[in-house]
Amino acid sequence: MSKIHVKSYLPHPWHGINIGSESPVVVNAFIEMTPFDSVKYEIDKTTGFIKVDRPQKFSNIVPALYGFIPQTYSAEHVAELCQQKTGNATIVGDKDPVDICVLTERNINHGNIIVPALPIGGFRMIDGGEADDKIIAILKGDEVFGHWKTIEDCPDSLINRLKHYFLTYKQMPGESTIKKTEITHLYGQEEAYDVINRSVKDYDEHFSVS
Repeated sequence: MSKIHVKSYLPHPWHGINIGSESPVVVNAFIEMTPFDSVKYEIDKTTGFIKVDRPQKFSNIVPALYGFIPQTYSAEHVAELCQQKTGNATIVGDKDPVDICVLTERNINHGNIIVPALPIGGFRMIDGGEADDKIIAILKGDEVFGHWKTIEDCPDSLINRLKHYFLTYKQMPGESTIKKTEITHLYGQEEAYDVINRSVKDYDEHFSVS
């Protein structure tokens, strides 16, 4: 009787999952956190497992599915765009995969999953002098948010909630801020595509995946 060969391991979420054949119009998003999480989770870069980064210091819940785009990297090409847009030539990439927020009306209450996402814009966020873009996307096929095609379709209240989360989730009242975090621009779909394409180029230049 012949044996069936089975690989005894899962692909690494960052390196082993493809960004998607329709990128940047449709990308795979690996979700680390949901609006139900009171603990900040993130991928362990070495093992690929989800780890606890930190308990949230106070009541601040991410208002969307939150994770990263596989096989992307924020390095020279992403930093170059940030430098051009801000006029700050000292900015470097944060050497992480590009983050993504996925909006959906569905109550998806656990992470460690892959979802198809349609980028519609993003935040140009700078964290301690490092480019840390946040792509904003819609869950593909979402029946409520699926008609949103550009960042202009999003209500200001939702954009402000996202901004507030990223600007405050590391802070604790009474503590001094270790690194300056700022959002310099809200940008549209074409620029989001540019960030994603640049991050793929950065990834290809820094990593070799067999």
